[in-house]
Amino acid sequence: MESKYFTYTRLYSDSAGESRFEDVKIGLTDQGPVGYLSSMFGVKDIQFRLNEPDYDWDFHNAPSRQFIILLDGDIEITTSLGETRKFSGGDILLAEDTTGKGHRTRNIRQQVRRSVFIRLPGESP
Repeated sequence: MESKYFTYTRLYSDSAGESRFEDVKIGLTDQGPVGYLSSMFGVKDIQFRLNEPDYDWDFHNAPSRQFIILLDGDIEITTSLGETRKFSGGDILLAEDTTGKGHRTRNIRQQVRRSVFIRLPGESP
């Protein structure tokens, strides 16, 4: 039987304070007619966000550990080490670089962009 999984990108700070990307796979189990499901994640709260087309934010840290689900638009995130990745509507990012040198975010397409932030329990600065 083929393994089913869901993938997201993790953005975190290493022990030297540099921000880095990591691809994470979450295993899914067959739950019959409802589909394949992961185990549950505990969450703290959820927030909806709209960014104007000219949104660009120089180096900054995530305000808390949070999943960011892009609903539309295209962004580019650059780590403190210079690695750049593009994220589009439907992509999921786990932002955990709450300390260290942070990351840079910019809109690729000059359009309004919508996203959902899901904060996770645990330490925040």
